[in-house]
Amino acid sequence: MAITYSAGSLVTARGREWVVLPESASDMLVLRPLGGSDDDIAAVFPAFEDVKGAEFAPPEPSDLGDQRAAGLLRTALRIGFRSGAGPFRSLAGIAVEPRAYQLVPLLMALRQQTVRLLISDDVGIGKTIEAGLIASELLAQGEASGLAVLCSPALAEQWQAELRTKFGIDAELVLSSTVSRLERGLDLGQSLFDKYPHVIVSTDFIKSTRHRDDFVRHCPDLVIVDEAHTCVAADDTSTGSQNQLRYELLRRVAEDADRHLLLVTATPHSGKESAFRNLLGLVKPELANVNLESEAGRKLLAHHFVARKRADVRQYLTKEDGLADDSLAEKTAFPSDRYFKDETYKLSPAYRALLDDAIAYASDRVEAAGSQGKREARIAWWSAIALLRSLVSSPRAAAQTLRTRSAAAAAASAEEADKLGAPLTRDSADSDALEGLDVAPGAETEGAGARLAELAERAATLEGPAEDLKLKALVKHLKALLADGYNPIVFCRYIPTAEYVAEHLDRKLGAKTVVRAVTGTLSPQQRIERIEKLADDAGDDHAARRVLIATDCLSEGVNLQHHFDAVVHYDLAWNPTRHDQREGRVDRYGQKRDEVRVITIYGADNGIDGKVLEVLIKKYRQIRKDLGIAVSVPDEMSSGVTDAIVEWLLMRGRENEDALFNADAFKVSTAQLESDWNSAADREKASRSRFAQRSIHPEDVALEVTAVRDALGSAGEIATFVRESLTALGGVLRDAGEDFTAQVRGTPLGLQDALAPTVGADVIEKDRPIPFRADPAVGRGEAALVRTDPVVGALAAHVLNAALDKDADGVRPARRCGVITTDAVATRTTLLLVRYRFHLTLPSRSGEKQLVAEDARLLAFRGSPKNAEWLSQEEALALLDATASENTDSHFGERTMTRILGQLPEAYDYLESYGDELAADLDASHRRVRAAYGEIVRGLSVTAQKPADVLGAYVYMPATPSASSGEATA
Repeated sequence: MAITYSAGSLVTARGREWVVLPESASDMLVLRPLGGSDDDIAAVFPAFEDVKGAEFAPPEPSDLGDQRAAGLLRTALRIGFRSGAGPFRSLAGIAVEPRAYQLVPLLMALRQQTVRLLISDDVGIGKTIEAGLIASELLAQGEASGLAVLCSPALAEQWQAELRTKFGIDAELVLSSTVSRLERGLDLGQSLFDKYPHVIVSTDFIKSTRHRDDFVRHCPDLVIVDEAHTCVAADDTSTGSQNQLRYELLRRVAEDADRHLLLVTATPHSGKESAFRNLLGLVKPELANVNLESEAGRKLLAHHFVARKRADVRQYLTKEDGLADDSLAEKTAFPSDRYFKDETYKLSPAYRALLDDAIAYASDRVEAAGSQGKREARIAWWSAIALLRSLVSSPRAAAQTLRTRSAAAAAASAEEADKLGAPLTRDSADSDALEGLDVAPGAETEGAGARLAELAERAATLEGPAEDLKLKALVKHLKALLADGYNPIVFCRYIPTAEYVAEHLDRKLGAKTVVRAVTGTLSPQQRIERIEKLADDAGDDHAARRVLIATDCLSEGVNLQHHFDAVVHYDLAWNPTRHDQREGRVDRYGQKRDEVRVITIYGADNGIDGKVLEVLIKKYRQIRKDLGIAVSVPDEMSSGVTDAIVEWLLMRGRENEDALFNADAFKVSTAQLESDWNSAADREKASRSRFAQRSIHPEDVALEVTAVRDALGSAGEIATFVRESLTALGGVLRDAGEDFTAQVRGTPLGLQDALAPTVGADVIEKDRPIPFRADPAVGRGEAALVRTDPVVGALAAHVLNAALDKDADGVRPARRCGVITTDAVATRTTLLLVRYRFHLTLPSRSGEKQLVAEDARLLAFRGSPKNAEWLSQEEALALLDATASENTDSHFGERTMTRILGQLPEAYDYLESYGDELAADLDASHRRVRAAYGEIVRGLSVTAQKPADVLGAYVYMPATPSASSGEATA
């Protein structure tokens, strides 16, 4: 008759010990290796394999370690935990250490039965991490079975990498370029959204009616929408717009009241109240019409909306947040500020003559077209703007524009001309997508070929710093940035300009400066690969510099802070939001520079740049500085100003540009802009105060942060573990403040083999230093001093395995026993490292879920086990810092250890009762996190598996000789 094993019990099979998991059945055991991760789970059939019950072996008295042994073993064990017993099931298993403020959206989510959140934290705070935390937790708890991320195709690979490397979620890319391959593997009648539980979907691909219906029918029960502001439309938007199509898609996805929905955007309010209300309506229908001026309305919104500035979270969990002290205070190292510098240049005589002739041509065309009809007038208008923008961009962009037919020329009506011309010549903050918008626009129209060809030939002769003084100015400013140690990104409006600039900068900025261009000619994946190649080519030499020339295909969503720390606006955008997006690529969490430099290059005499800078860019900066957040200018207001500038230029030419500011039309457009912008800023300021995140108090976060750190370890504990372990194993460490580097060629081969896949075999073989950083936002090739870092995990696994195997070869920094003579105790004190296993029954929407989780605790007592005087947790932890005051005789130590271990069963009752207390605390913690906002907790239970495992026992002997001898025989 087959023996049945209960969940949580230990068995021996396949030459190792395992924990039985709740998914087991009578004929099949689902097992996780003792101390192993979920990746190592295996199914074993007792009918065909030898399975025996097991007990955890007690420590060997002869296997004695030194004063560090207990702390190293404890930390190594806790780093290995991949499923916590607390209410946050996923935190132990993810490869990112969340900041305390990033737990706020997670706490909000766990207080909702169906999660509906609008996460609108400022740019660079970490909204992707916050959404990923919620997703991994819902999946770990069984509250969700599948995940779909809707995002721009340009960000799909980045989302895929973030989910895989940081959260262990493998998601398939569903893009126009991948869908054919995915569909070939489907069974008859099967949807790819059924076959692949986790997907990252291009919003632009899936919004079409052809694909939308299948997605809605088979949509996963958890959906994250990135850049959600692009997926709603104002009530006055035409029904055929791309935003409207996206909105219709999301409206149907949100109709399922049981579907979890996370909307992520740094700019929820574009200035149009109806668009903001439509966004809120996706989260919860009643929010679309609720009175947000009322207390009841704000309270309802607070459960679903989080929007914080950097200033709100730069210092968190401090006394200013209402806590009793700063013991849990957390400082997040955002760059303190952006340093702005506006640099001017003047046109060369030849370039000035070309621009004047182009303006005269465009003016003639616009004037002539005005008498030919509305369609012709709009075509001429867009052609004129295209010509002017490309001319002030670069000679190469100008030449291409002059030789290319205007997109608007194919229009059959004035409305169609606007639809075709605007995206390529304006910089709308609400552009449907940045893909394809960096191509040089065309200016050629019917009957203009010969004149434009002559202008194009003249433009081509102006390439190079001799005639293109804008390029000459760029070289000067880049050299200054590079000399100060910066690695800049140069943003250009058009592909030809970016290619031209990169071509002329190559080998002009020093032998150790690598220059590369990334434009819309590359696929999103190729762009990331080229940036990584740029970093590789520059190498680790401190004197090496990186310069990236890019178009706005990289201005939104892409994280570039690890490789670059300055931005140069080579071409002014005609909407300042685009500038903020560019700067946000490097000015974000993880940027190591305290000051990000921003240089804006503008033409003093081209008739356009100075006005755009003065009226739009500087005003935007000032509002951002005053409020601490960006406030978007309504697109129609921004374009109204730029239209007035262009119209004046075409009518009066460059020579009268100073009179523009006194022109009535310009005064009207700028006054309207000023009024609308100030109103938007006032609304944003009021809403940030009115809708500030108040549903989760800092005290709530502090409770959970304390519990997580107690169970999984603090940053200081991890740093100490890594330093002491590597030193003991033969690593060579060199300090650099809080950070340090380690060379590991002298460590055991087993550790080198474990580290090679993470840091690279080259690093190990050539004994290159591995940088360890206190800041968890590390760059490529660096290791973070957090428990979830792969390098730290590999080191912990090596230390733990060596400690549990007393016959292991080589150095073993951690041991399961130790006898230390120290001044830290006045009487013999024993420290126990105890592993507890807990059975958790967690209610979920799909029924109760049975789980087994582990925890490790330090318990200490004075005297003998039979008459133990048990110490507090603080006193037990303090023993880890005790140092040996003298050597302990090994024979004496072994005799002492043998006696203590023989008497240890006398303490088992206390260990079991302590396990019951832990189970009660965990039960209360689960209920606390779930209790608010009507969450169901019926059926929730936590019980401790008995007996607990004594992993280590360490005896601390007082240094007084008489006390030592007396205690040895007790």
